[in-house]
Amino acid sequence: MAFPIEDKLVVGVASSALFDLAGSDEVFRRDGLAAYREYQLKHQDEPFSCGVAFPFVERLLGFNRMFPESDPVEVVLLSHNDPDTGMRVFNSIEHYGLGICRAAFTTGDSPFKYIPAYNVSLFLSANRQDVRSAIAAGLAAGQVVESASDDDPDDYGLRVAFDFDGVLADDSAEAVNARDGLSAFHASEKANGAIPMPPGPIAGFFRRLGRLRELEDERLKADRAYRRYLRMAIVTARSAPAHRRVATTLRSWNIVVDEAFFLGGVDKGRVLEMLRPHIFFDDQRHPHLDASSRYTPSVHVPFGIKNCDNEDKCKAEK
Repeated sequence: MAFPIEDKLVVGVASSALFDLAGSDEVFRRDGLAAYREYQLKHQDEPFSCGVAFPFVERLLGFNRMFPESDPVEVVLLSHNDPDTGMRVFNSIEHYGLGICRAAFTTGDSPFKYIPAYNVSLFLSANRQDVRSAIAAGLAAGQVVESASDDDPDDYGLRVAFDFDGVLADDSAEAVNARDGLSAFHASEKANGAIPMPPGPIAGFFRRLGRLRELEDERLKADRAYRRYLRMAIVTARSAPAHRRVATTLRSWNIVVDEAFFLGGVDKGRVLEMLRPHIFFDDQRHPHLDASSRYTPSVHVPFGIKNCDNEDKCKAEK
């Protein structure tokens, strides 16, 4: 019988997001594919060190221990490796006790095209081009950036934080700001405060997280002693009166978050240092992910007008 993966929150993760591949990547770049194969075979029983997305993936899979009757989370490995060189990745997964059993090994081809086949709600990779190609194809993806990834095993739960515009919502409001300035942006957002924003690139993943929250809501009704595991936060440069549009959009999706920070230009790192999410998503590498990466595993979502590769195109869109 086919596995009901449609009912799961599925995250696709590249080995470059899950583990620290710096050593093996250096061998590949310096000495070529044959030397890389030999190196991986020689070290196949030596587990990789944990990578940027490891704490998030490990804690997300923790939902399956709490809800074994439904196993609501699935993580799939999507790798550029071939099945032979990928053996070290699977051995590392087994070493750390991660519940990952499904994979796609594409022997150098970009694996992002298999996102729909596995019902993936979010693809994480350190490969910039893979992530940009996925976003361009309308798929949910983020590039993990070099950032703090130390995890405290005594720290309970899973905290996930998001920027709003260009991440959960589209970039239509940011386009007003870029074209007409901050005053016009605030006037537009005040006028449209009762109109939900169109969904952004990882809104589907966010909604799937909301379903996990609903599972916990049901558990809390049945057991008052249950301790909520998932906490969701929004950390945005918006400020009043533009905050109303955020609330309107979340209500239209029937999702309640635990924290929301409307910073109005304050350095996001000041909040994230206190919040310490296990992963944070933002569409701006500079300055926001520069600030966040000192404190939390950070992911760049290269979407919208602030992520144009073509400078002339960006100017035209603005």
